[in-house]
Amino acid sequence: MISVMVVDDHPIWRDGVARDLTEHGFEVRATAPDGAAAVRIATAVRPDVVLMDINLGTTSGVDATREITMALPDTRVLVLSASGEHSDVLEAVKAGASGYLVKSASAKELVDAVERTAQGDPVFTPGLAGLVLGEYRRMADAPDGGAPPPRLTERETDVLRFVAKGLTARQIAERLVLSHRTVENHVQSTLRKLQLHNRVELARYAIEHGLDKE
Repeated sequence: MISVMVVDDHPIWRDGVARDLTEHGFEVRATAPDGAAAVRIATAVRPDVVLMDINLGTTSGVDATREITMALPDTRVLVLSASGEHSDVLEAVKAGASGYLVKSASAKELVDAVERTAQGDPVFTPGLAGLVLGEYRRMADAPDGGAPPPRLTERETDVLRFVAKGLTARQIAERLVLSHRTVENHVQSTLRKLQLHNRVELARYAIEHGLDKE
């Protein structure tokens, strides 16, 4: 059973989404009314998926998304927002969100999105996926312009070193005493940060930067 947490500052909407998900067989472990509570509660209940609004009054769902994905690499965040603004979508993805769904989505679309997010698939309202891909392509094609290099966490760097040495995800998990899924999450996060497409490119990047020698 997929475990879910619902974050929204409107109690009627929040409770309605939680009830719908429960009726569709999900385990709703918790709900939260704002970003600060979301981070605190998610850390305690560790859901598979956090359904996150980004407009939470005085707090930011984007900031909460960033903190949750950093603290809980096994937890994925799916944004569910009334906003379809391109800037909101891009900020959420850059903060670590796995997908972005607008609140006009049907119940069936929501259920499907949560299931796919739990499986590790990126899920976007039609039209928004192209926006995200286009932005990453633009960033990749743009001259450096003095932009700082992507910042990897210490654990992401550890995983990248082992990728460069040709170890599988299961072998890396054994070396670092992590779950296989956690290693996969670190790999996907690193691919996203480095704007790479697969493990071959990831290994090439690591070797070019000398990480296979460390």
